[in-house]
Amino acid sequence: MAIGTLSSCQTQIDRSTDKKFKATQDKSLFKESKNIEVPEGFKVELIYSVPLEEQGSWVALTPDNTGRLITSDQFGSLYRVTVGKNPSETSSEKLDIPIGHAQGLLYAHNSLYVTVNLHPNQKNSKVKHSGVYRVSDSTGDDQLDKLELLKTLEAVDNENGHGEHGPHGLQISPDGHIYLVAGNGTKIPDDLNPTSPHRNWADDLLIPSNNAFVPGGWVARTDLTGENWELVAGGIRNPYDLAFQPDGELFTVDADSEMDIGAPWYRPTRVNHIVSAGEYGWRYDTGPWRFYGKWPDHYPDSVGSVVDIGPGSPTGIAFGTGTRFPLKYQRALFVCDWSSGKIYAIHFRPYGASYKATFETFLTGSAMPLTDLVVNQDGALYFTTGGRESKSGLFRIVYTGTETIDPVGPIENSEAFQARNLRRYLEQFHGQKNPRAVEEAWPHLVSQDRSIRYAARIAIEHQNIELWQHRALKEDNIIASTQAMISLARVGRKELQQQVIEKLNQLPLETLPEGQLLEVLRAYGLALIRMESPMHSVVKRNVSQRLEILYPSSNQKLNQELCRLLVYVKNPEVISKSLKLLQKSPEQNKMFYFATLSLVKEGWSLEQLQLFFTSLNLAEKEHLRTQKQIGNRKMNSRFMHSLETFRSNVTETLSHNQREELAAFIEGQQNVILGELESNRKFVQNWKLSDLVPFLHQLQSGRSYDNGKTAYRDAGCTNCHRFGDQGGTTGPDITSVGKRFDAHYLLESLLVPSKVIPEQFLTEVIKMENGVIYTGRVVYNDGKMLRLREDPFSNQNTKLDINEIEKRTLLKTSEMPEGLLNVLTKDQVLDLIAYLSTGGNQESPIFMNP
Repeated sequence: MAIGTLSSCQTQIDRSTDKKFKATQDKSLFKESKNIEVPEGFKVELIYSVPLEEQGSWVALTPDNTGRLITSDQFGSLYRVTVGKNPSETSSEKLDIPIGHAQGLLYAHNSLYVTVNLHPNQKNSKVKHSGVYRVSDSTGDDQLDKLELLKTLEAVDNENGHGEHGPHGLQISPDGHIYLVAGNGTKIPDDLNPTSPHRNWADDLLIPSNNAFVPGGWVARTDLTGENWELVAGGIRNPYDLAFQPDGELFTVDADSEMDIGAPWYRPTRVNHIVSAGEYGWRYDTGPWRFYGKWPDHYPDSVGSVVDIGPGSPTGIAFGTGTRFPLKYQRALFVCDWSSGKIYAIHFRPYGASYKATFETFLTGSAMPLTDLVVNQDGALYFTTGGRESKSGLFRIVYTGTETIDPVGPIENSEAFQARNLRRYLEQFHGQKNPRAVEEAWPHLVSQDRSIRYAARIAIEHQNIELWQHRALKEDNIIASTQAMISLARVGRKELQQQVIEKLNQLPLETLPEGQLLEVLRAYGLALIRMESPMHSVVKRNVSQRLEILYPSSNQKLNQELCRLLVYVKNPEVISKSLKLLQKSPEQNKMFYFATLSLVKEGWSLEQLQLFFTSLNLAEKEHLRTQKQIGNRKMNSRFMHSLETFRSNVTETLSHNQREELAAFIEGQQNVILGELESNRKFVQNWKLSDLVPFLHQLQSGRSYDNGKTAYRDAGCTNCHRFGDQGGTTGPDITSVGKRFDAHYLLESLLVPSKVIPEQFLTEVIKMENGVIYTGRVVYNDGKMLRLREDPFSNQNTKLDINEIEKRTLLKTSEMPEGLLNVLTKDQVLDLIAYLSTGGNQESPIFMNP
């Protein structure tokens, strides 16, 4: 990256009756933005600094038919900017029309289309309704003066209004339709065409839902007059803009809530290929199951992302088509990110009938809340900064390098071209009854191309079920049968549920590849969710018996789908199996099992409840520790609220006696040991320090990370000690022990644990007045009561009344027993020391071959 050349100017308000604003130099905004970086050969110019008090903060942008730019204040009026060759020649004028508050602008067919998104607290707007408007010049005097309301758009919650999750960007398609994208706070109008491609939506979740936003954000299209509206796609969150690329394909960029960044349910910023009837799987629950509301990308009834970018708040997007940029940037999708002050360049490659992509940071700068960007007639890329009443600027990016800037067309790929044409052909049957549709689409249910399978399935679902129901139930091909059962589950009568489940039960589930099995499991889920027939209890029992032999598997995705299903059908073994998976799971996946198991209302044993609450308490403590380090209070509160809800859900199912018995575990005052001390290894040697010290020089390199990690477990360390994100809590956390002590000290501590003992880990002998003697470590002392842990590998404590104690004696003996390394070979001991010394860092030079 190179520092881009930056020009600067400032708007000086002309206080005469003239409504035009001229541009002069502005050193303040120049200073804020001087650290802009762009690739070598590009130049960035600040061509207009927006006077905040007079013109507000600009959030939307579109070029008109003469190359002027029309923009909008987020909470105010529309403005038209005449761009000069030099920044000092740039000027703006307020448009004398009673409309503003736009978060979507499109100039097409000599009209300005405006998406008005009124803020819930906005009182002074002359336009009283959020929605899509058309503004035109009725007299030919170059003044936009005619205002028409094309579609009123209401908020999901009318009382609170749209906020920033209302209607947003507008775009014109190659065939002349106007496309609108709306955030998840926007109600889908009741009068949309009932034959719209995307019409059969539901939560489709195997858990109770408080979702008020089904199906989330959405994309609709209309003609130039706004008379006929169709719903194209849904299941997105809050995308701000749309863009067509030269192939005629539509894209948007979506992001999850920034308050959830780092949480297990966070979905990174993603580029979505918007296709007919596209479902993108974003759902929302107002309770603690937020991550349940985001469908996994592998669900066959959804469309996966083209590429995930990472955390961000995407705003305006535009393809580089028409820029005087080098080839790869002419084909790139430029994406503004409001929160990070970046513009990304997304580089696509054909992938069947859809696309995959990579991305790069094209522009970055400080104090750069980017809001929108467009390509203008001069071949430059223009973007605005602002939003939420922050200081605004209009910038221009030009290329001054030596690479060729000749116009280029789409990527030439004959196979991709044919695949897209086939997908589009199948999409013609969406929303249409056609006697050819089933015969034309059915063969493509087995396509290896996910996009074509999806288009074919939707085409079939839109036909009368009598035309294909029998064929679906008789289908022999596993892939086609799975797709057909998904279709029957989505549009079939509830009375068909048992036949659908029987068909799925007949599939060779044990031998299916993981990808196919995931799709079959989703078909089971949809049949259970959408087809709750009078035989539902029998159906659930059959599903339970068929799927329990598959659980657990070696695949994380399969385990989660199986867990969801088996909890739903009340499988008797799901608690014990899931608790074992919970112990083995990384921290990010534990939340899934906490949430899912908390839905189980019966069948818990006392030991299972103790293990559940212990695991929950440890996760809570670890999260608090981590969040305290990074200072993330918002995410911390959401995460902690979820954990508390999971705890409450299980607690509410307990009897009064059970609550009394488990009180210490529920409150986190008592825990059980996670894992087992016993190892499958046999005795190797009674190791002494002198046996191993001569070999410590072999710790410089060539050690085995995997063997070290295994040795850590086999020696029983994990039962008592926290190391990284795993292990028990009865002993000290040893994650950073390698930073404090050398290899010799670590080895000695393992072989002779009683040589140096921290005071809080000393063992005591306590003699009571009645003559009973207890030996263990005091873990709690409030001056009235002691809690003594007698077994170092258990969290069970003995309560002792201090007033009844006769004598207390400290022993210079560690809780940690000697001989733990006697099940390891010499090399395994050395690998263990290497593992501890590096803090479990697999990239350490110690684990590299010399």
